[in-house]
Amino acid sequence: MVVSMPGISNAKLKIFLNTVFFVLGFSVVFAVLGVLLNSFLVGVSYDLRIWVGRIGGVIIILFALYILGLLKIGFLQREHKIRPTKLSAGYLTSFIFGATFAAGWTPCVGAILGAILTLAATQPGSAFFLLLSYSFGLSLPFLLAGAFISQATSFIEKATPYLKYFNLAAGVLLLVLGVLVFTDNLSQIANFFYAQGFFGFDTMNELGEGGNPTLVIAFLGGVISFFSPCILPLVPAFLSYISGVSFKEIQH
Repeated sequence: MVVSMPGISNAKLKIFLNTVFFVLGFSVVFAVLGVLLNSFLVGVSYDLRIWVGRIGGVIIILFALYILGLLKIGFLQREHKIRPTKLSAGYLTSFIFGATFAAGWTPCVGAILGAILTLAATQPGSAFFLLLSYSFGLSLPFLLAGAFISQATSFIEKATPYLKYFNLAAGVLLLVLGVLVFTDNLSQIANFFYAQGFFGFDTMNELGEGGNPTLVIAFLGGVISFFSPCILPLVPAFLSYISGVSFKEIQH
């Protein structure tokens, strides 16, 4: 049962609350992945980490080429979804959908998430915070879409024809990231940001080398995942489905 709130219909409030549980579902999985990466890789020697960085850079570059359509990667072509037709719409269902979303709801998320996981593997000490930042980047637009479902639907309809350009830009940025990771120059970008005072405080000393810039990269990766062509157009229908609310109810 959903409690009514002034100015908000029960249908819209139900969608927002189910969106919150959906977001919690994939956030928990990402947090666990971060803890596991930190636990298994934090003790790796410095020399081995250099090779992990080089291999990770190559993997990120491959993901970038996939997003740009220049390379086909078989396992990313397959969608990994759960269709719990016997489950009624509710908070538990939304949480389960969120958890399975984290495992690769669509090929687009698989490529970008794979790049962030690879980046986390090259910096195991920051793995938990990297995946948490990715989760925040992905959560924020989902929550906004859930809170303003009518406006989001209108925006998505107008934005859909331009998503291919967004995907192209995302692929290029991912390609640059892969090169920086491979050449171990990501910290140089961090130093540039700090020198220009973009962050307003010395996060380098607070979080360790590469902390803040890579967190920003992970956050942007989450945002990019949401705006990818195979995610954004489906958001209104998907949120409506997991909430058990029809589009007709949303308009009231």
